Amino acid sequence: MAKRYRKRGLDKTARRMVEFLEQRGIEGATVLEVGGGVGEIQIELLKRGAARAVNLELSSAYDEEADKLLREAGLEDKAERCLRDIAADRDGVEPADVVVLHRVVCCYPDYERLLRAAAEHARRLVVFSYPPRNAASRLVVAAQNLIFRLLRKEFRTFAHPPSAMLTVLKERGLNPTFGHHGLVWQVAGLERQTNGAHQDRMRQREGKRAS
Repeated sequence: MAKRYRKRGLDKTARRMVEFLEQRGIEGATVLEVGGGVGEIQIELLKRGAARAVNLELSSAYDEEADKLLREAGLEDKAERCLRDIAADRDGVEPADVVVLHRVVCCYPDYERLLRAAAEHARRLVVFSYPPRNAASRLVVAAQNLIFRLLRKEFRTFAHPPSAMLTVLKERGLNPTFGHHGLVWQVAGLERQTNGAHQDRMRQREGKRAS
């Protein structure tokens, strides 16, 4: 993952996620990424003006390469990495302006618990990627899980229902404002709309109607 990022930058799905956040305003923002791997999304957001990033991981396997990437970018003082399951231990994690989950929900069995925790820690924005739920994706998931069982590995993948995942976030005050539906990965971006932001948008709409 680190080698690919050095050579090619972010993958297409990650780029869409970063572009969504940048368009909504990332300057001076704090970022919380759940399962960020080597931290390439955090690095790009920090380069674009984010103030600080925290990565939560279930394994330390990515830490060495993540630290190298941060040093290469000169951003090691702006990022922190922790071993923690936010769905199981929410109290030990500080809220952030932005919460990112890239290819994470499909690796977690209880999507409701995970997304509830993400929403509760997001002051402004949540963006996450996930596989579509259709016959093809279910077949792929079933084949992957069969291989994991044969290899006696505990890890499993999931194709959770997209509408149900969005409902979890909407019930906690986040409104979907961006969506991309790719063949392999889909992206949803949501905002916590304040009264002031709502009034500004209403005035903009009225201005367009008047013109």
